[in-house]
Amino acid sequence: MRDVADTAPRGEDGDTHGEHGVSTTVAADHLDFRAGRFHGDVVGKKVEHHHYVAHGHSALRSLPGPVSGFVGRHDELRSLLETLGAGTRSHGTVLISAVAGLGGVGKTALALQAAHAAQDQGLFPAGAVFLDLHGYDDVPLAPEQALEQLLRALAVPAGHIPASADARAGLYRSVLAGTAEERGALLIVVDNASHPSQVRPLLPGHPRHRVLVTSRDTLSQLGAHLLHLGVLPAEQGVEVLATAVTAADPRDTRIAREPEDARRLGALCGQLPLALHIAAALLINDPGKPVAELADELADAAGPLDNLYDGERAIRATFDTSYDRLAPGPARLFRLLAIAPGPDTGTEALGALAGAEPAPREVDALVRAHLIETGSRRGRWRMHDLVRAYGAARAMADASSVAEVHAARDRLLGRYQERVTDGTAHLKPTAASTTRHNGFTDREEALAWLDTERDGLVAAAQWAADPAHAEPAVRLALSLYDYLGWRRHYDDAAIVYRYAARGAHLLGDQEREALAYDNLGIALRQLRRLDEAVDAHHRALRTCRELPSPPGTAREAPRGEGRALYNLGNAYLEARRYDRALTAYLEAETLLRGGGVRSLAAMAQNGIGVVHLMTGHFAESVRRLDSAQNVFRSLGETIPEGIATNNRGRARRALGQFEASCRDHLRSIALFRPLGQAERVATACNDLALALREMGRTAEALERHAEALNLVRQHTERYREAMVLNDLGETLCRAGRPEEAADCHGRALALFRDIFHDPYGQARSLDLYAAAVEGTGALDEARRARREAAARYGEAGADAGGEGGRGDSGA
Repeated sequence: MRDVADTAPRGEDGDTHGEHGVSTTVAADHLDFRAGRFHGDVVGKKVEHHHYVAHGHSALRSLPGPVSGFVGRHDELRSLLETLGAGTRSHGTVLISAVAGLGGVGKTALALQAAHAAQDQGLFPAGAVFLDLHGYDDVPLAPEQALEQLLRALAVPAGHIPASADARAGLYRSVLAGTAEERGALLIVVDNASHPSQVRPLLPGHPRHRVLVTSRDTLSQLGAHLLHLGVLPAEQGVEVLATAVTAADPRDTRIAREPEDARRLGALCGQLPLALHIAAALLINDPGKPVAELADELADAAGPLDNLYDGERAIRATFDTSYDRLAPGPARLFRLLAIAPGPDTGTEALGALAGAEPAPREVDALVRAHLIETGSRRGRWRMHDLVRAYGAARAMADASSVAEVHAARDRLLGRYQERVTDGTAHLKPTAASTTRHNGFTDREEALAWLDTERDGLVAAAQWAADPAHAEPAVRLALSLYDYLGWRRHYDDAAIVYRYAARGAHLLGDQEREALAYDNLGIALRQLRRLDEAVDAHHRALRTCRELPSPPGTAREAPRGEGRALYNLGNAYLEARRYDRALTAYLEAETLLRGGGVRSLAAMAQNGIGVVHLMTGHFAESVRRLDSAQNVFRSLGETIPEGIATNNRGRARRALGQFEASCRDHLRSIALFRPLGQAERVATACNDLALALREMGRTAEALERHAEALNLVRQHTERYREAMVLNDLGETLCRAGRPEEAADCHGRALALFRDIFHDPYGQARSLDLYAAAVEGTGALDEARRARREAAARYGEAGADAGGEGGRGDSGA
């Protein structure tokens, strides 16, 4: 057997002449032996020697230009340049794949900016080449195509480029090795890689060269230095808009003229660079359109993604290319995450939505694709706002998808209800610290879960407005009462109960509608929105009175009506409308006591006692508060007992019974502290300080004031902080420290004026401030403050003097 090897040089016509009279013709990859004469067995082997002539020694410059209007990314750019510089000096292997991130986040722009900066710094004397792998297109660039483009960029003649991917890879590495020896390091920028297999054939063999890769996926298999790119900070989002608009017309000052609306537009774009550039293009295309108008259009659009289209670029198309690459499991998980409540979603909630705990590989697939990212902590996941909108649209695309969404939400509402019910059981003062089935071991564990899931719970409760989920969502909303009150999350509570009232109305459930309005009134009162609170309690009361009686029976006094009357009294009390408060409390107490609702009847007694305290009937106040406190003690209701006891201490102080007053306040502190009632501990400490001050024990009083102030500040109880500051100021004045006292009253005034817009609180602060500055000799300032105080008292419809709002109604 003989080998016939094509080892002779090629002629101009492509013919070669082998030994033994064998004539062959070379045409591309084929050797034609049909004209040969063979004597015995013959094996044909083709051995090619590729030679090319480099065209000069100038540096390669095939990079596209830097992206117009590139803004920010200073830290990321510096990180890339440091890594590229360190790599070229150390001759190590450095691959950079994060320039990884969500589609439209600006990966290519950053990579090009870094590549140009690196060339300007002389890091790559051989230059730089750029290749777009189109990894997320329908037809990505195949390895052999990518290698052909790179070889051509490296000045290899077309006739010297072999056909197979392996042969091209070998030639590519050989050319790069020669380039390294002759001209030094080369930077290869590989854009839009979707998989490590697209990149591996393009890696140089010589260690001097660098490869900079961009991808929507985290290509961790490449052993690369990773830089994950996020959205822009808000101020840089506005800068992108301004830069793009003024580049088109330097006289266009819309972004500068409408800074608030520009910030709102940036937020609606999710600070995603592609979305920002599209929004800027929409403004450029319509020079007369105000920024506010475009922002309103995006905010009001049912599908904001459809509006982010400038005739060439579209956010939806960008996301389509990422979603379409997902396997069915991760794709379903992506859709369910998009309709999950709250800013991020934990594994437990995700499992409820999906019907089973998701496989880690499915979550990882979404993370690698940068469709989700780690949320507030490990094990929680969040989406960019526009990605969430895209995913929600996919989730609601057809009837079967909608059915899946409804089923998923019902599962989650059921799971949330189960956990909230068990968790709030631990918030009761008498809650046992025993393990519950599928529940929490103790109060701390329950509160930790509730705190973590709070945003999701609040968002899920808002599904009450959807008829498909109204019943379970209303139930969940109302079950959050204990937790939201315990943590004093009254902003959230106001949102939750408005939705609960709406959902109950949809269901025709008057009893729950009344309860939702009553709870709403409590939240509004705590937020110092007193007129709204009164209205909410009146709605609750009207709804209770419209409840039908069971057939054949007289209408009984329902618990709900008595509760609504009691809470209406609380709102009137805080609004200093004492006559109306007393009327509501008395009616509530009669109704509840007659219905055998002892605890709530005692709360109404407490309210009556507070009204008497506020109106100067101190002995009657003590009598009423004694009665309430005894009921609470007999029922084992610790928090209400502490409230009534502390209120009694205030009445006793007004009667001059200072020792008894101190005992009541100390007893209240002892009841509240073990239950974690920090705000009520603060209130009792401050009241104790007032009793100590009246006894001449000023140093002790100042210590108690300081403890109270520290507690209310820890829990951002700004209204109570203002009240404590005024009381502390009075004690400092008594101690002969008027300058410090004036500072306290000034800070209290700022809180009442700037946060609560409370004219009575402002008036009292000004009165006390005047007394303090008078002690410093600043008589003109004192007169000015008193004049302003009189005006504020007139605005509040109140007289000067009195303690004002010092009783605790208990709700």
